Amino acid sequence: MIPQNRYSARREKLKRVLKKEKLPALLVCNETNVSYLTGLSGDSSWFLIGKDVEILISDGRYTTQISEECPGLQAEIRPVNKTLLQTTAEVLKSTKSSLCGFESTAISYDAAGQLVEAVESPDMIPVKGLIEPLRAVKDADEIKQIREAVRQAEKGFEFLKSSLMLDMTELQAAFTLEEGMRRFGAIGAGFEIITAVGERAALPHARPGLTKCEESPFMLVDWGARTSTGYVSDLTRMVITGSISSKLQRMYEVVKSALEESIQAIGPDVKASDVDRVARQVMEKHDVAAKFNHGLGHGFGLQVHESIRMSPTSEDVFKPGMVVTVEPGLYFPGWGGIRIEDDVLITKDGCEVLSTLSRELEAHTVG
Repeated sequence: MIPQNRYSARREKLKRVLKKEKLPALLVCNETNVSYLTGLSGDSSWFLIGKDVEILISDGRYTTQISEECPGLQAEIRPVNKTLLQTTAEVLKSTKSSLCGFESTAISYDAAGQLVEAVESPDMIPVKGLIEPLRAVKDADEIKQIREAVRQAEKGFEFLKSSLMLDMTELQAAFTLEEGMRRFGAIGAGFEIITAVGERAALPHARPGLTKCEESPFMLVDWGARTSTGYVSDLTRMVITGSISSKLQRMYEVVKSALEESIQAIGPDVKASDVDRVARQVMEKHDVAAKFNHGLGHGFGLQVHESIRMSPTSEDVFKPGMVVTVEPGLYFPGWGGIRIEDDVLITKDGCEVLSTLSRELEAHTVG
């Protein structure tokens, strides 16, 4: 459970951002951002925030939940004969603010038009990217939750290895992994689990299918857990179900070197693009850079993909409290793919690897 003062502190930070942007109020429509600012775990709710206003706009399904999860926060519960948009318009009119922003990336063009028309006054201004930078730097409670998500994911992975049978399909392996994470406290997977056998591992975002584990000597597993407060982890390991070929061993060592050298380069005030470059330089030394076809990593927290990006074109700079994945990979169509992924916290002195699973290929042999 995250203390309520953490949510109020986040709201105060946002108010300072709004003051800097000369925006009297903001209508938060992104459900993840609403949860981040209020603690509400429900959906279909918007949040109006300004210098002198904090109103959570929701419906009757969440009346009791709001009192439990958001004690002391003013709530406007819409009646069943009114839509969220209609009730929001009424709330906005009652505030009599001269200007209000709304998250333009969180509602449709049609809904935005209806909202502007319904409100009449105050002026509605489309804005984006005001809350996401705040979410990029995690507070102590968020880091604690992410640590727990990593722990749940790792224990789930060990459960998968102990339960895996070679005649299982990719789908069955994915279900077993999620079962394992739930056994250790997760409310579910943090995202759709990837279990890709053999040549299907050449698809970075392969969806589990009916291919059986015994059809290849290796399987790429990309997974994460979601805690009861909504925070996720994101890890990748290779599971070995047969003999390790020389190509698999050789390419795996390249990926592992790229991962380890990249992590060594992470620290406060370091450019994300510079860390991405470290991984690509390792690939270039082995003439396989063309087979690394995605960014090195990304931020995560309440969502598995958040604002920080490690790529050649990223303009992000690391700050203490940011948490990112580091996930170099090599993909060979018709043969397979290799990826290793760890979760890393940026600290004042450098970084801390939150995940603890072995990076040695032989450590994840089953069957």
